[in-house]
Amino acid sequence: MQDNKLLKMKERKVSGMYRKKECVAMLLAGGQGSRLYTLTSRLAKPAVSFGGKYRIIDFTLSNCVNSGIDTVGVLTQYQPLLLNDYIGNGLPWDLDRTFGGVKILPPYQGKKSADWYRGTANAIYQNIEFIDRYDPEYVLVLSGDHIYKMDYSKMLDAHKKNGADCTIAVIEVPLSEASRFGIMTTDADDRITKFSEKPKNPDSTKASMGIYIFNKEKLFKYLREDEANEKSSNDFGKNVIPAMLAAGEKMYAYPFSGYWKDVGTIRSLWEANMDMLGDSPALQLGDDKWRIYSRHDARAPHYVAAGAVVENSSITEGCEIRGTVRGSVLGAGVKVMPGASVIDSVVMSDVTVKAGASVSYSIIDSRAVIGEGAVVGAPESTGADITVVGSDATVPAGGTVAPGAMLSAN
Repeated sequence: MQDNKLLKMKERKVSGMYRKKECVAMLLAGGQGSRLYTLTSRLAKPAVSFGGKYRIIDFTLSNCVNSGIDTVGVLTQYQPLLLNDYIGNGLPWDLDRTFGGVKILPPYQGKKSADWYRGTANAIYQNIEFIDRYDPEYVLVLSGDHIYKMDYSKMLDAHKKNGADCTIAVIEVPLSEASRFGIMTTDADDRITKFSEKPKNPDSTKASMGIYIFNKEKLFKYLREDEANEKSSNDFGKNVIPAMLAAGEKMYAYPFSGYWKDVGTIRSLWEANMDMLGDSPALQLGDDKWRIYSRHDARAPHYVAAGAVVENSSITEGCEIRGTVRGSVLGAGVKVMPGASVIDSVVMSDVTVKAGASVSYSIIDSRAVIGEGAVVGAPESTGADITVVGSDATVPAGGTVAPGAMLSAN
């Protein structure tokens, strides 16, 4: 009788302000992205610009709504202001919902103490109450710093079919790179038999993508146990996943074969942008059936002046091209003046490349100014490293930014 009373109370709670959801997504977006150096000095990695008109987090948010998941908690921490403003009420991703939608979840002051998120598992643990509002059967844990298109509903179907307690998305990587990832060993049915976090001598090439589906009650059990362990790093890969595997829980890999890129380094961010170019690009963003949504200002169409040269490049609205652009990705409002050239580079929004300046094999962050006759970087063919100019930085007229160098505004 008492149990029935409690159940009815729970049902009333869920059917009132918070409607029951089958699956709630928790998006980890608090990372600093230290390997992106000046690009993340003032913003979190998921807020870094990508592909001319997007930010990295757009891909995960778009995947959620395209997969039919309409309740997303975004866990922010490092330099969250721009990311919080960008996500706002979730309207661009159709996540401005009365019931569910997107919610920003920063660390907060509890009854006993105030804690920063201490690891990926602790971040979810601190938001158990948010998840429980919707009484989901499943919890999807995601990272907000990868470039990919994926239907999470198919992964959830596989999770249900297998009767799994946890399902982990995996992608095949070259054996030479496997030691950079959490590696899964599986049987013929994709059940995970072994997990190794960044092994020196990997015996598998199935790398974790950092995408997990858990049965809610199992997740809560292991999060609470992990939190009680003072020696734990409170990390899914280092602690929670190994603990579940050691306890014999039903854990399955979900193989993914599409495009996926961890853009945590300058090189990988540049490569992912370049993957948009060409007649048959590795990263296809023109698919109307799986759109990537973003929040962006409405601007005038781009303009290419007579005598300008544009080849194999992506040019966003508001650009003014009077010079030469080859093999590059330009964000909104970029100006390339007469006699200037941008070659094999990623140029983010509202950058000005003044007359006679040269930009090669570089990433130029928003609102930077490249002065007249300045030289930034050197062609990739010279063996140079990628050159980076940070947001709001100015390269003076006739100045030089050496290949592989990083220039910040301060």
